[in-house]
Amino acid sequence: MTEMPPYTFSGKLEEYQTRINALLPSAFCNENEVIDTTIEAALYSLLAGGKRIRPVLMFAISDMLTLPIESIIPFACAIEMIHTYSLIHDDLPCMDNDDTRRGLPTCHVQYSEPIALLAGDALLNRAYETMLTVCLDGDVRKVQAALFLADMAGFKGMIGGQTLDLLSEGKKISQDQLFELHRKKTGCLFLAAALIPAILHSFCENNRLLYDQMTKYAQHIGLGFQIKDDLLDVTSTKEVLGKSIGKDAADEKSTFVTMYGFENAENLLQKEMDGAQSVLALLKENGYDTSFLEDLSTYLLVRNK
Repeated sequence: MTEMPPYTFSGKLEEYQTRINALLPSAFCNENEVIDTTIEAALYSLLAGGKRIRPVLMFAISDMLTLPIESIIPFACAIEMIHTYSLIHDDLPCMDNDDTRRGLPTCHVQYSEPIALLAGDALLNRAYETMLTVCLDGDVRKVQAALFLADMAGFKGMIGGQTLDLLSEGKKISQDQLFELHRKKTGCLFLAAALIPAILHSFCENNRLLYDQMTKYAQHIGLGFQIKDDLLDVTSTKEVLGKSIGKDAADEKSTFVTMYGFENAENLLQKEMDGAQSVLALLKENGYDTSFLEDLSTYLLVRNK
């Protein structure tokens, strides 16, 4: 019998990242479809790299719940396509007007603004096509999972957060408004990544405690991820981060750094990650293997890009 290699966080992270990277090209465009300029632009952004944290989180929680990984694949592909579409649109001249993403020219710089707009639209539509296709077997849990991701990506979630972000430029907003903005804009896709495996897992239907704990974990991780982004916007470089830095201050946006100061923002980040670890400790007490999620929380705390 072949022995399993010992667990390492870096090895498991690479395994999850490799899995999603191998799936994305065919998830968007199969061999029978024509690749026109819009699809080429969509693939340019989709396959440009990145940490793939959202599908990684889906895979990890699926493993923790012993959910067959095949059942989560369509949703993992869909959430990464939705995330990529949001980045393409976020970089457009009418939004943040950025010229670099993941160390490459942004989609509209590479292909033109109209094509980038369509590429983002194509990714969003493909994400829904991918989820709806697996819902054709009538499994209500798959339908619920697809609906939840749609909600989290829509005006109740990510789009609603982006709206608040745009409307807050050049204005002084309250701390509560800042938290609401990022709970929606960044946090809701993390919430979807964490809860979709629970929705698909039959055991979770009557396990409200588990569902509530995964909700709290995702909220801590999502907010912590955004706080870390705000800190990196001050401390990192364009070469390391792969995107422009200092734009939030230049665009007069409220961030956790501009509102709380750098040191207090670091304290807020630590508080969120401590909260995530506390949730995982409770799950561990109930027999779940949380090793990777614990290390993921630490990774998100100390990452440099």
